[in-house]
Amino acid sequence: MDSILLKLFASDTEELYVLDCLAYFMIFMAACTFITLLFENVPYGRYATSRYGFPVNVKFAWFVQELPAFLVPLCLVLWTSAAKTTHLPNQLLLVMYFCHYVQRSLIYPFLIRGGKSTPFASFALAFVFCIYNGYMQVRYLSHYAEYSADWVTSPCFITGSALWLVGWLVNVHSDHILRNLRKPGETGYKIPTGGLFEYVSGANFFGEITEWAGFALAAHSVHSASFSIFTLIVLASRAFAHHRWYLQKFEDYPKSRKALIPFVL
Repeated sequence: MDSILLKLFASDTEELYVLDCLAYFMIFMAACTFITLLFENVPYGRYATSRYGFPVNVKFAWFVQELPAFLVPLCLVLWTSAAKTTHLPNQLLLVMYFCHYVQRSLIYPFLIRGGKSTPFASFALAFVFCIYNGYMQVRYLSHYAEYSADWVTSPCFITGSALWLVGWLVNVHSDHILRNLRKPGETGYKIPTGGLFEYVSGANFFGEITEWAGFALAAHSVHSASFSIFTLIVLASRAFAHHRWYLQKFEDYPKSRKALIPFVL
């Protein structure tokens, strides 16, 4: 894989410049997405519509669209001159990244029960995004990111790692609750209860936002920050859309429950 990178980039300096540009462009995309989501929900799940292409089986879509976020980074770590993978801070940050995407790409899709098909446009955009972000995050961490020897004991790393772990656990647990809302053979939507769903409508989204915010704090780079910002924009919008949908759908929906942040928002 090094030969491919050598053909694409004349030097490490040039590749690092491209990685920086990708990060700043992701922030720009986040801003554009924020404006778009003021008028339109992300078209998958309960908001899926035929306007965005033919339907793709939901399990197939989740598996295939998320797989590049695992495979591309894996290739970068195993088959390139990843100069920084012997350093402890880089190793721990890579473990955080892979822990999420092993679960998201290799486990989560096969646990899905039912679910609406994904429009092809949403599926294709997610596939491209996972290649883009997987390359940007892991190439930077494995080959360019430099941290001091005591970075793992710094307040930023410790706090960020703790937030990542809490967010990951909330996200996985919330997904488990959503999967088990319906008994075998049941259809339709139900009010989620248990865990953080007692306080917010978007518990799974809160978990993932917290997870990547913690990762960004621990990694301390524009690359991780740009992904955290993009995640916040997309998932916060989805949490508020879900909250409005629940309030309209269920007359007995808990009025004290917030959309995204417990007791606040």
